[in-house]
Amino acid sequence: MLNNTYDVTAFKNNLKEFGLALTENQVEQYLRYYELLVEWNEKMNLTAITEYGDVMKKHFIDSLSIVKAIDPKSISYMIDVGTGAGFPGLALKIAFPEIKVTLLDSLNKRITFLNAVIDELKLKDVEAVHGRAEDFAGKTDYREKYDLCVSRAVANLSTLSEYCLPFVNNNGCFISYKSEKIEEELKQAENAISILGGKIEKQVEFNLPSSDIYRNLVVIRKMKVTPKKYPRKAGLPSKEPLK
Repeated sequence: MLNNTYDVTAFKNNLKEFGLALTENQVEQYLRYYELLVEWNEKMNLTAITEYGDVMKKHFIDSLSIVKAIDPKSISYMIDVGTGAGFPGLALKIAFPEIKVTLLDSLNKRITFLNAVIDELKLKDVEAVHGRAEDFAGKTDYREKYDLCVSRAVANLSTLSEYCLPFVNNNGCFISYKSEKIEEELKQAENAISILGGKIEKQVEFNLPSSDIYRNLVVIRKMKVTPKKYPRKAGLPSKEPLK
């Protein structure tokens, strides 16, 4: 049962700033997701952010900020690489239930948590998959199948692009959620992104609503097929980023 004392005013106002209006059922799904996150976080490390207002802003609103870069309603099939506790992928699924979503993470206990949330919220067309991007990006069922790949994972953009671009179909895009300015990182990643078949389309810089929390969405468009040798075997993309 939901705790009825939650004040959702700030959450709804933040959504309005993004031009989003959710049903009461969707708002309740976020609240239940929050409760499950806190409950499960007591037995496994899912997030350092647990205060109600912080989770609503720094996890849910942050995940939904993608609307500043693209129209999610134009997306049919999305993968979230290194989804962790489901951000941004599962948070986006609640707001845009028509998108078919794959949540990929290398830790099985996180997958167990995600499946519990999916079941509790009765979400359809969403799968939580245990595995590494290096392995799944080579599988026929996953490689170059998605309109959109998203990741909030903390990694160098060259490394992230090698993990993520192989999942994206031609003219689809990979969007990396960043929390700092990355001019130098972008320059260093340009050639790697080109080798992988992508092109940096734009950066969208902003603060989360009613805050000074800086965010940067890096949109990378898939221009051509990624060479089959990428991603390289486990560990190499992070130890030796493409240059």
